[in-house]
Amino acid sequence: MRSLERHRDVGAYALGVLDEAEAFRFEDHLMECPRCAAHVTEFGPITRQMMLYRRATPRVVHPMAQPGPQLLNRLLGEVATRHRARRRRLLYAVAAAVVIAVAGPALALLGGGEDGPVSVEATDSRSGVWAQVTTEDEAWGSQVELKVKDGAGPRSCRLVVIGRDGSEETVTGWSVPLHDTGENTMMGGSTFHSDQIDHYEVRTAGGEHLVTLKSQ
Repeated sequence: MRSLERHRDVGAYALGVLDEAEAFRFEDHLMECPRCAAHVTEFGPITRQMMLYRRATPRVVHPMAQPGPQLLNRLLGEVATRHRARRRRLLYAVAAAVVIAVAGPALALLGGGEDGPVSVEATDSRSGVWAQVTTEDEAWGSQVELKVKDGAGPRSCRLVVIGRDGSEETVTGWSVPLHDTGENTMMGGSTFHSDQIDHYEVRTAGGEHLVTLKSQ
């Protein structure tokens, strides 16, 4: 049988009306024809409807009796609905890709502003100490980076975080070398989240206040 005639056998094969030899030859054709394989799958709803019709039809009705227009409309409606659903899924996927491509940079910018690191800095006019604190929220609290310039060493210092409820927590400590005017960086952590922090204080180990950094 020619290839074109094989294509036309899709419906007959899906509905099971081909004889055994023809069905065997058509299955060989399916192995080499993705288009017919896809069409056989599309006939699935019709095949199910025909099976339901056969089960619901009394035995006294002749098997070759013509189905009424309601059954035909249901079959056509089933196929149309399947095609519409497939087109909708494709359109939704394309639309989602466009939204992500267009809004991606804006979403990243917003995420950096709300969930990214927050920095504050200050210089104390009395002590001359400059400090910058960068805080980033984590599940367990916040990670804190401190940069400080203090030329009044040698001395030991610490960074203290003060919560909005008045409680205090030491974040990190360090030693200032003699006459070191460079910028030093320390890392630490706090159990407070950024929205729970009122301000930070750099103090000496003996409790002397060096600089205050107000949380945003």
